[in-house]
Amino acid sequence: MAFHRFPLTFVRPIEILSACLERGLALRFLQVLAAVWFACLAATPLFAQVPEDVVRTETSLVQLNVGVVDKQGRAITSLSPNDFVVYEDGVRRPIVHFEPTNTPFSLVLLLDMSGSTTSFRQQLQQAAFRFLDALGPGDRVSVVQFNGKGVKSLIGFSSNLRDVAYAISIAEGKGETPFYDALNYALKQLNKEDKRRKAIVVMTDGLDTKLRNIDRTAAAGAQTNEQAIGSIKPDTSPQFNAVLNNADREGVTIFPLALPSGDPKRLPLPDPIITGIYTAARTRLQTLANRTGGRLNEIKRLDELARLYAEVAADLRSLYSIAYQPSTEHLHDGRWREIRIDVTPHPELIARTKPGYFAR
Repeated sequence: MAFHRFPLTFVRPIEILSACLERGLALRFLQVLAAVWFACLAATPLFAQVPEDVVRTETSLVQLNVGVVDKQGRAITSLSPNDFVVYEDGVRRPIVHFEPTNTPFSLVLLLDMSGSTTSFRQQLQQAAFRFLDALGPGDRVSVVQFNGKGVKSLIGFSSNLRDVAYAISIAEGKGETPFYDALNYALKQLNKEDKRRKAIVVMTDGLDTKLRNIDRTAAAGAQTNEQAIGSIKPDTSPQFNAVLNNADREGVTIFPLALPSGDPKRLPLPDPIITGIYTAARTRLQTLANRTGGRLNEIKRLDELARLYAEVAADLRSLYSIAYQPSTEHLHDGRWREIRIDVTPHPELIARTKPGYFAR
């Protein structure tokens, strides 16, 4: 039988192949089928082609968590979207999404289980339990520990606070401090929480092991505290800036609780290089809070831990979430964009959020 006798329009390929197998012509069948397929592709527009009248744009909303207080510092939690005006580089931008202060959060509780916290683990865990007591219904918590063995999730995001408390109770470790690795890990976790409000709460001395070694090299040879502090540029670290950029992208607010063991003013031996390292670490913690709209809480005494954790929970419960549309002109030029928020009907009120972001 000649191959051209098969009516390809009406006979299914499996029937042709069966006939060919009976006659030992399977290879010839596949060759003809391939020729027909490529001929069809040449005659038909590809599905991947996009009509010229379709315009594809890429725009990203800027996510803000905003706290509002009166002149006495008391939180104001009853405002509406119409009370806020957002400016980017001095130009008013449209608010496209708003969530009130009682909207649930997804937050990562980062626990520093490095060697510097071994002497007060019980106080740390009890304070974290108090923090859970102050959260609102619907809040989802993930617990992540970091220590000399790296970064480890003890429980994924959960609203079951009993399970979260158990995860806190089994946190352990010693050794080095991969602090910024832990922050990036937490940000990746929060990325999976979609459009929920997001925050990270971390208790640490801030002395990341990798950055500490880099800072030591930068300050080598310094003879005075001023020389050591001036030789270290805390905000130039790629690892540090990666955390800031990821937090900007996700709209995450970071609340560091700074341990007294990392306070450069409390060093028992104020060696210039050590002073420079500790000053840079504390500066980075302050920048993390400032750039993300959070607050740095400095722990003066360990018996303050529980109260400060509760205050952070109260701060979370007083935040509005606002998303606005940035200008599409020079959208990803890498330049700094300054943010200002006014509470227009109430000029006596003060709005606090991150001061801006780099448009990357």
